[in-house]
Amino acid sequence: MEATAKAHTNIALIKYWGKRDEALILPTNNSLSLTLDGFFTTTRVAFKEDLTEDVFYLNDNAETGTALQRVQKFLDLVRRLAGKHIYAKVESTNAVPTAAGFASSASGFAALSAAASKAIGLDLTDQELSRLTRQGSGSACRSIYGGFVEWQQGSKQDGSDSYAVQIAPKDYWDVRVAAVVLSDKSKTVSSREGMTRTVSTSPFFDAWVKSIPADLANIKDAIAAKDFEAVGEIAEANCMRMHATTLSAKPPFMYWQDATVSVMQVVQAMRKEGIAAYFTIDAGPNLKILYLPDDEAAILQKLRDIPGVQSVIASKPGQGITYL
Repeated sequence: MEATAKAHTNIALIKYWGKRDEALILPTNNSLSLTLDGFFTTTRVAFKEDLTEDVFYLNDNAETGTALQRVQKFLDLVRRLAGKHIYAKVESTNAVPTAAGFASSASGFAALSAAASKAIGLDLTDQELSRLTRQGSGSACRSIYGGFVEWQQGSKQDGSDSYAVQIAPKDYWDVRVAAVVLSDKSKTVSSREGMTRTVSTSPFFDAWVKSIPADLANIKDAIAAKDFEAVGEIAEANCMRMHATTLSAKPPFMYWQDATVSVMQVVQAMRKEGIAAYFTIDAGPNLKILYLPDDEAAILQKLRDIPGVQSVIASKPGQGITYL
């Protein structure tokens, strides 16, 4: 009873930031993302009769504490769905900086969900798998699919209508994303903690939620028309509004570093030079720069020349879950 799955991270262009139900991980708004080929997690799950508890290895290190508990809690969901009580050995290789704003939990829980459900004998549709995956990490439900993906918030209290759907496949449009690594250290305020704090204390949060439907409708129209400038402008503005909620929370907090602002300014300067580039930032100091293939060489060089930039990793649109 074992299986191995590979999942890629996704970068949200319309952000998921806030939950209406913490336990079921139900969001306050729809979100939209692009799956990336440059970052991924490969996970092997083996259910074994001789195990007395779940064990979890990440990059060959035995995990304990919160990391292990999150995996165990998710495996409980899988066992309950399958009607089986058997423990598992989980081995993950993460080609993503963990907890640094590169959506490591998205690829991590998507790979775990796919491998665990297959290993235990569940035959789930992509929609069912996305709904299950959401309960481990919200953004992970989008990594079930490749290309452009929308996570529908749903309205039912049990979360049965909250899952991701594919808007366009990975080969639809060659939009590139450069991940600008400023730090691979774990952030001091986790995404979960940050969301909870902004939902409960930020005076800007209600306005943030009310702004999402227009952003979502406009960016879907722009993707359909392959209007890159419109996609970039909407994504960049949406990102800035999300981070405004963290600055207005009580107590306030900020994910950015000095170099984060420097990269933002360089990207804005590129546009004045006629180079179409736009930034987006999740819950961390690192940035993702959207651009088209013809500008790749110039953009990557400019980004690598910025003081404080450790590395720049270019990605194309990525695929959804694969089994190895």
